[in-house]
Amino acid sequence: MTKSHSNFFFGEDHLTAGTALAIARNQVKASISATTKANIQKSAQAVSNIVEKGEPVYGINTGFGPLCTTKISKEETRILQTNILQSHSVGVGEPISTELAKLMLVLKAHALAKGYSGIQLQTLERILWHIGHDAIPVVPSQGSVGASGDLAPLSHLFLPLIGLGKVSYKGRTMPTSALFQETGLKPLELGPKEGLALINGTQFIAAHAVKVAEKLHHCLKHADIIGAMMLEGLQGSMKPFLEALHQVRPFKGNQHVAGRIRTLLQGSEILEDHIDCERVQDPYSLRCMPQVHGASRNAWLHLRELLEIELNSVTDNPVIISEDLAISGGNFHGQPLAMALDYATVAAAELGNISDRRIYLALEGGHGVPQLLMKDTGINSGYMILQYTSAALASENKGLCFPASADSIPTSLGQEDHVSMGSISGRKALQVLENVEKILAIELLTAAQAFEYRKPLKSGILLDEIHKFLRTKVPFADKDRVFADDIEVGIEIIRKTQIIDLVEKVMKENKLSWQTPHVEEFEMY
Repeated sequence: MTKSHSNFFFGEDHLTAGTALAIARNQVKASISATTKANIQKSAQAVSNIVEKGEPVYGINTGFGPLCTTKISKEETRILQTNILQSHSVGVGEPISTELAKLMLVLKAHALAKGYSGIQLQTLERILWHIGHDAIPVVPSQGSVGASGDLAPLSHLFLPLIGLGKVSYKGRTMPTSALFQETGLKPLELGPKEGLALINGTQFIAAHAVKVAEKLHHCLKHADIIGAMMLEGLQGSMKPFLEALHQVRPFKGNQHVAGRIRTLLQGSEILEDHIDCERVQDPYSLRCMPQVHGASRNAWLHLRELLEIELNSVTDNPVIISEDLAISGGNFHGQPLAMALDYATVAAAELGNISDRRIYLALEGGHGVPQLLMKDTGINSGYMILQYTSAALASENKGLCFPASADSIPTSLGQEDHVSMGSISGRKALQVLENVEKILAIELLTAAQAFEYRKPLKSGILLDEIHKFLRTKVPFADKDRVFADDIEVGIEIIRKTQIIDLVEKVMKENKLSWQTPHVEEFEMY
């Protein structure tokens, strides 16, 4: 595992999710080396030689899918590649975000630069121009079944290469023809196999997986921090987080979460104040955070491991191993990521489920806080209805947890008789994570309200600083108000990772270290 660096060479360097995001966000400059250029030209020459020889090789001088037995003449091989981009551009639905589309370009550029796709150098250089100038194609969100690769979205992604489609450029969405007028670019003439190389691959699925990995990573960190604050607010016990307990059931995620919560509670006066209380044990949503959050962490580890393999793979078809060996296989099949994304979706939903349970627990009364987290209730409803929203979001997530990868509908007249539906897995995972961010925002508000009732006792420096920060954004509620405004502030705090950043800042200033094993493994590079 390597961290993001300031320069990246497509086709040579090892690509991680973090580096891909850094390139897409213009934090890392990416290019291709002379060695890579030579490899690309060698692969393109191998395709030209195949065309000259005339022996049938799928997608180079044959039709596609069920038309694979239809021979294409040497003169028509270029027309075939232009036609495939047009005929496969059948996406529907709202466009994906510009960042997701740019990630698709980044991931495709890296795969093509490996030198196994027969792409022309000028074609890859045009893709790099789009990345470098933030001229990002408009890509519909629906239409891929995840094999043969993400055909429809990738077709839309590369329509601008031949002067078609739309792009987002300098804050405007425009036809590619307008982009060409503004920049002086001209349409490319695709060579043999190029159209197929461009649209065969898993870059729609993989781009979504990159964003899922980042969002889930942030939600996991937030869940530990906010859960620790709720534990303090409800006077929960520290014992379920002790290292000795997790050494006898040593799942990496469980140990990591327990260590994080121990660190967050370090130096707490609140814990000391109720150390001899009569409560035997806490409800599961408090004491089982290492087991539940930890299981979701383990799922994140699995996704990151598989995603990193995919990001550095060649996923188009056929793969040009050499002039004498072009293999028509199934590297475009999205199943490896589809299943991992479905697993990650469940992992994300469970963070929301247990968060909603802690919100509900805080409203019950007892645990040292008033019912509905407000003293003057009756005339005031307190925080009652915030939990309605978290319940609605948690329920919506449960409905989205059916694994898309469990379904397959044959396409291409039966030639493509098993598909992954991984594009749906990726889209659902992001939808669930956006809901989890909202649930965690609601828990942050309720945990801070409960935390207030522990005064004048203090928690550890980390949670106290988070509480002070939140109170600069959202005041304590002693009577009803429009809580939707508070929730929106909380969502913004979560999405901007402000409390994660604050924790790291305070730890650095106070020379604190996480009491966590497996630290490096749980980093997002």
